[in-house]
Amino acid sequence: MFNNYMGVFEKIEDAIDASIAAQKELMAKFTTEDRQRMIDNIKKTALEHLEEVCKMEYEETGYGRYEDKVLRNGGGFASTPDTKDVPIKVFSGSKGLTIEYYAPFGVVGAITPVTNPAATIIANTICNLAVGNSLVFNPHPAGVNTANWTIDMVNRAIVEVGGPENICTAAAQPTMDTLDAILKHPKIHLVLGTGGPAMVRGLFASGKKVICAGPGNPPSIIDSSADVKRAAYEVTQSSTFDNNILCVAEKEIFVVADVYDEFIKELENIGNYHLTAEEADKLREICLVKNPEGSPEPYSANKKFVGKNANVILEAAGIHVEGDPRQAFFEADNMDPFVQTEQMMPIMPIVKCDNFEQAMERAHFAEHGNRHSASIWTKDLYHATAFGKIIETTIFVMNGRTFAAFGLGGEGSNVPTIATPTGEGPAGPGAFARHRRFAMADGQGFVI
Repeated sequence: MFNNYMGVFEKIEDAIDASIAAQKELMAKFTTEDRQRMIDNIKKTALEHLEEVCKMEYEETGYGRYEDKVLRNGGGFASTPDTKDVPIKVFSGSKGLTIEYYAPFGVVGAITPVTNPAATIIANTICNLAVGNSLVFNPHPAGVNTANWTIDMVNRAIVEVGGPENICTAAAQPTMDTLDAILKHPKIHLVLGTGGPAMVRGLFASGKKVICAGPGNPPSIIDSSADVKRAAYEVTQSSTFDNNILCVAEKEIFVVADVYDEFIKELENIGNYHLTAEEADKLREICLVKNPEGSPEPYSANKKFVGKNANVILEAAGIHVEGDPRQAFFEADNMDPFVQTEQMMPIMPIVKCDNFEQAMERAHFAEHGNRHSASIWTKDLYHATAFGKIIETTIFVMNGRTFAAFGLGGEGSNVPTIATPTGEGPAGPGAFARHRRFAMADGQGFVI
């Protein structure tokens, strides 16, 4: 083991072998109740070390806001689905009894994003442990110290209640070569990843079953019937949470002309910084990078400013602001690069639309068919229905933050992976399991 971290090995081959052995031991010696006991201790231990791991992640990656990470991860660790969320389906009739249940894949290869290394490792381990899998992680190099520390913490929590070592493992220094070793290993049958289109294509090329959380560019619509004051506050809280690095957060807003001026005023009233057209031009120059000709998207976010505080970004552009505004916003043309690019910064473009139909058309275009997340603020159920039908996103929220679908201002459980390209959606334990059936035929098992 590397640096006394349980589950972290110098060589990726050793990490894979250890995870294979751990998974075999898990299924041979431990019951579902045992796995739940391990999960309960992971959650307990993660909450005990919450501030420590959030500080470590913030200092290493430089992304987001420390206080937001504490709030997000604290709720997330507690509400991640576990063995209680693994369903069993029963078919019963005079010809017999059939049970459909969830069985482990075995060892899962997983890529963790730099934007969320600790929570992704903890929650994915919980979801996979619930169905009997172990994992080999390939963390993003920019978050590797946080990832390795977290892997050690999770493994020790499992061992503390009698579980096997090395349920989750990793190579100490992840590279493209270690990822390639994971993708090509014959005993890894399922791979899991969070990232952009290039990562998604790479995982699909492995020939294995893939669960991917791909890109998004979530739009929000404010129509004429909306509670404008509440919409301005809630969208600000959502889109600035952890400086907008979360994939589900609103990235651009389309406002119907009837309430546009009122919405702009409410954004100002709650402390957002209103950019002039000249200031917006300055931000485009530093925040967005023009991609080479022929690229799928014309622009990408400048990683130097992803997840940074608004005042840091503004100062870099030569725009002096007082204090620490949660967000800067500006009045944008529909085809503005900030509208059409998933920028992951607390910089919000606001697009004025003639009517709801135009807002819906523009929002649909800006989402680019990612089918990730979207929201609408309206008192008209017909408008919400129409937008929901055309946008077809995995997460769709009416009159709330997009986070409402995960229990923050609404109902729902926390999950680490929103699998949009592969269709699993919010990926709980069942997404990482094989569906199997056991049948007692010839009338056996039917007792009615």
